[in-house]
Amino acid sequence: MDKAADIPLIGKASVRSVHPKKFAMWLFIISVVMIFASLTSAYVVKKSEGDWLIFDFPNLFNVTSVVIVISSITMQMAYFFAKKNNLIGIRVNLAITGLLAIAFVIGQILSWEELVAQDVYWVGNAAGSFIYIFTGLHGLHLIGGLIFLAIVLVNAFKYKVHSKSMVQIEMCTTYWHFLGGLWLYLYLFLILNN
Repeated sequence: MDKAADIPLIGKASVRSVHPKKFAMWLFIISVVMIFASLTSAYVVKKSEGDWLIFDFPNLFNVTSVVIVISSITMQMAYFFAKKNNLIGIRVNLAITGLLAIAFVIGQILSWEELVAQDVYWVGNAAGSFIYIFTGLHGLHLIGGLIFLAIVLVNAFKYKVHSKSMVQIEMCTTYWHFLGGLWLYLYLFLILNN
């Protein structure tokens, strides 16, 4: 009796794997989560030491929060259109998402002007430093997402984004939702811990 014949073979269809680029993206997302988790922990510890500057958060934080939620919706719509091979829908929604991302970054920069008007600076008090670190780091990650979004948009115009080629837009959509969720987390964390 051949023992090898008793071992069930696993066919290619039953093997589950993750695309290497998606795996790398998830590792990156996890590392970003760890960075912001450590920063929010440091915020809580530093605040408990006292000498904490109290100030009003910029009103633009409310606006940019709405903008990033809308951009997440338009990104999801682009993904749905890609699944349906609607090239116009993909392109339009990716372009709108990009414009909203630019509006978000501009809004964050203008919110820094509101902070300066309240005498909240990068240096001087840890409360101000943390606000600039949180918004600046998130902004840098969003600019990276915007570059990725531009690449996907260019590929959509080259007919490389459709139902048979979804990896790029799936990754971009996942990362975009992550950025939106991260901002909402930071926004709520700051409001609840001010």
